[in-house]
Amino acid sequence: MVYPGVAGAATGPQSTMPIGQEFKVDVVIVGAGLGGCAAALAACRQGANVVMTEPTDWIGGQVSQQGVPPDEHQWIEEVPGTHSYGRYRSMIREYYWRHYPLISQARANKYLNPGNGAVSRICHEPRVSVAVLQSMLAPMLSSGQLTLLLNTIPVSAETSGDRVLSLRVENVTSQQLIELQGDIFIDASEEGDLLPITGTEYVLGAESRDETGEPHAPDSADPANIQALTYCFAIDHLVGEDHTIDRPEMYDFWKSHTPKLEPPWSGPLLSLAYSYPRNLVPKTLPFIPCGREEAAPVTEDLNLWLYRRIIHRGNFEAGAYKSDITLINWPQNDYMLGNITDVSEEERKKHIYQSKQLSLSLLYWLQTEAPRPDGGQGWQGLRLRKDIMGTEDGLAKFPYIRESRRIKAEFTILEQHLTLEERRKVTGETDKQILAEPFPDTVGIGYYHLDLHPSTGGDNYIDTASVPFQIPLGALIPQRVENLIPACKNIGTTHISNGCYRLHPVEWSIGEAAGTLAAHSLARKIVPRKIRRDNKELSEFQDLLIKTGVDLHWKL
Repeated sequence: MVYPGVAGAATGPQSTMPIGQEFKVDVVIVGAGLGGCAAALAACRQGANVVMTEPTDWIGGQVSQQGVPPDEHQWIEEVPGTHSYGRYRSMIREYYWRHYPLISQARANKYLNPGNGAVSRICHEPRVSVAVLQSMLAPMLSSGQLTLLLNTIPVSAETSGDRVLSLRVENVTSQQLIELQGDIFIDASEEGDLLPITGTEYVLGAESRDETGEPHAPDSADPANIQALTYCFAIDHLVGEDHTIDRPEMYDFWKSHTPKLEPPWSGPLLSLAYSYPRNLVPKTLPFIPCGREEAAPVTEDLNLWLYRRIIHRGNFEAGAYKSDITLINWPQNDYMLGNITDVSEEERKKHIYQSKQLSLSLLYWLQTEAPRPDGGQGWQGLRLRKDIMGTEDGLAKFPYIRESRRIKAEFTILEQHLTLEERRKVTGETDKQILAEPFPDTVGIGYYHLDLHPSTGGDNYIDTASVPFQIPLGALIPQRVENLIPACKNIGTTHISNGCYRLHPVEWSIGEAAGTLAAHSLARKIVPRKIRRDNKELSEFQDLLIKTGVDLHWKL
């Protein structure tokens, strides 16, 4: 059953939040992002009863509440990592084939990309991901095997020794408290919310080079050095109309702001220039709305309008859309002035407000001052699509979180395990496809280049080539707590290696491994760490993952 907790919630049937209710289940999952949804599907598939909470009224995390189209590797169509992630991607396309007025060429394209965005092969609207994920969970919700509590956040935990006994969660609209009792608790939240309240040992921010030996680690550890967050938003462009928003309160501040980074940023943040991630040389990109590429300057550079475009009107019948729709998640609205994790509530609110003001200021600058190819300034026809994000202010329901609290794990993934430069030192290979360090306890695979956005500690981009990697079970096992499992970017990575493991398909694979591990541990009546430490148990668990469609090894 789904308890929206707010009238008109976008997902699932309506109901009234139960007052003071208790749930006793096998598995409690906090966070219904991609990792949480994958964990719920996997745990239910193995027969577990599950409660899953979500702080907003949309499930899906990065792809929905945060509005970020999937960042994926180049082999994703053939190697999705898990059968269920491949199914999710197929269902996105099927949703458009079934419900949208596509032109015949788009309908016949088995690799349909609704937005034809440059960042992903499946750029699409957040609500479509919500609908697809809801339908994937529907059978378990209908049977009562899974209960989904929307608009619900964890507030406290009861523990005994090395075990978590229960969680107390709060519905943010009704302020009613609910008790969740479980045998295993999965933290699939965006910021690792369960770690502090359960007393699970964790790391936040950057480790020192002395701690990890990583070439890109700083000289000194800095818990406050975290990748920037971003409040994403969607826009279209209606030629000849004026949709200029009110001047944001902090516009003057953001217009004159130049990030204080090392190496230095390219100049004022509100511009079409940025530090190119691979070499940090200043680079300017064109911005031409509506996909009118022919109006762009003669250059090989990407038109920013196309970067995260989620609707390309050329895919749809004439008249279906007046404009393309694009998602704004650029370096220019990355918020670098402070953190919202492990700070006071007052500090958190301040940074959320300022980061929202940055995104709105970027939009206002695009509408009024951005340079046009014809020599003019501003695109007044840019319209903030509040309906796409499902919010009153038009910004995403939740900030795009790139870096979380991370468990102190039995095994920590390092830069040395997965960057091209470091692996070449080990293998001696230069021409053939190199793989990351193999892990005997692999529970999944993934790939993304090592991509760290500018940080609140003053670092500019850290961006370097990586190689296809595995997900080690040891990174999902806390050093002490016996019945808590991370299910997204809160696994045992470092500040540096997190740059590879934080994106959409990897998060799904982590979540699927976590959910399967939870249910399998309960079925075997052993704690998760014993599965890793016993070769026979580990082999049986890996066989189970393979049987359910999880790839454990790369075959390129």
